[in-house]
Amino acid sequence: MTGSSWQRLIGVTVAATAATAALMSPAAAATPAMTPAAATTATSTVATAAAADVGYDTWQKDCAAVMAQALPYLKQRIADAATGEKQAVVFDIDNTTLETDFGFSYPSPANAPVLDVAEYAQDHGVALFFVTARPDIIKSLTEYNLKHVGYQVSGLYVRNFIDLFTGVADYKTAQRKAIEAKGYTIIANIGNSATDLSGGHAEKTYKLPDYDGQLS
Repeated sequence: MTGSSWQRLIGVTVAATAATAALMSPAAAATPAMTPAAATTATSTVATAAAADVGYDTWQKDCAAVMAQALPYLKQRIADAATGEKQAVVFDIDNTTLETDFGFSYPSPANAPVLDVAEYAQDHGVALFFVTARPDIIKSLTEYNLKHVGYQVSGLYVRNFIDLFTGVADYKTAQRKAIEAKGYTIIANIGNSATDLSGGHAEKTYKLPDYDGQLS
């Protein structure tokens, strides 16, 4: 994934923080500040432009088609779980579990076809882990967003400063290894980029569309 989506989220967060500080300062009355709502509106225009070449309805249809393949497999794999097996599904975030390139807002809406699959898994005792290239500065915002729209978060992996010197694919593979080291069997890995899925450490992978990189 590219950094466009989480960079916009950082931008909104910084703008909102600056606006709050400005409103609390003695000079607030003399100098109008950009409100958090105004900051969100400004970045929303950029987000919409980023996805202008991809129709939302087409994207949703294509996501649903992929999840229609994933769900029967998960149902069977969950039913066939070995005694004591700790099953997990690993997800990417931007334009996988959350809609982040179609009119940016916070909290971002869930990607409905993926949420449907995630809800089936979590309702049947499967742990959900989220591995993202987002930086740790927005970890709490990201975790709140995921939980707010219905995902049960067993673990959220974000990049710290040291991780920025590692390729995204290698970083994500390392996180899946870490999940396995906790005793989980990763029965599926779902993302919209090759970097989300390469490197193994998952029984099945499911790739959502990114339309040759048009979506982050």
